[in-house]
Amino acid sequence: MHHLTEVPSIGAELARVDHRTTPEYYFETECVTDPVVLRLLDRCPTVFGLKKAVADLLTGRDETALPASEGVIEPGASVRGKVIVAAGAVIAEGAFVTGPVLVCPGAVIEAGARVRDNTVIGPDCRIGFGAEVTRSLLVGGVFMKHTSFVGDSVLGLGVNIGAFVSTTGLRVTSGPVTEPATEEVCAHLDGHRIATGQTKFGAVVGDGVIIPAGTVLQPATLIGAHTVLYPKTQVGGFFPAGSQGR
Repeated sequence: MHHLTEVPSIGAELARVDHRTTPEYYFETECVTDPVVLRLLDRCPTVFGLKKAVADLLTGRDETALPASEGVIEPGASVRGKVIVAAGAVIAEGAFVTGPVLVCPGAVIEAGARVRDNTVIGPDCRIGFGAEVTRSLLVGGVFMKHTSFVGDSVLGLGVNIGAFVSTTGLRVTSGPVTEPATEEVCAHLDGHRIATGQTKFGAVVGDGVIIPAGTVLQPATLIGAHTVLYPKTQVGGFFPAGSQGR
């Protein structure tokens, strides 16, 4: 198991140059079909900037054109705030969506799912009963069909989230916990602590990764594309692309 430990900090400088912190390390941008999602990935030098980029996009601080809201909101869905449902997307009866949120073409927010607060649900994602997504970017084809939680995170193409999986985005090294959070969350690479610039940061999960049921991802977990994870209760740290995480 990878544990988060206190190690010397070298700040954001390494994060700007280390290829393992770039979107290209986790996501195959050539396969991203949605122009808005692709724009988000292209404009961020590191994955740590994607949360802010999503918030800027949905609150109008970014001038990127958003699609028209021409998708389906079924009667009985609870939709509040600025929610854009692109053509071909569906928010089903019994779903809960609180904006600002963008639901891209082909995505379905199913009954009993909850999506909220500066989130982009990429094309062809399926968010099922009991699943909750907040302050996150789902690049495309993500399956969250069961009770689970993803917050302050970025999930790549074809990521599958098992039942009772949860990200954790808050650094808790001493009590009491304060809200809003005040301690910066750091990632860990090669024995160095990498500043994320954020007080809440969950996980970056690369293309094609399956998170086994019951897994809890520690703050600032970085999982490279096509990594194989074995069932555990706690996962954290950095997993190189294509590795097997025991």
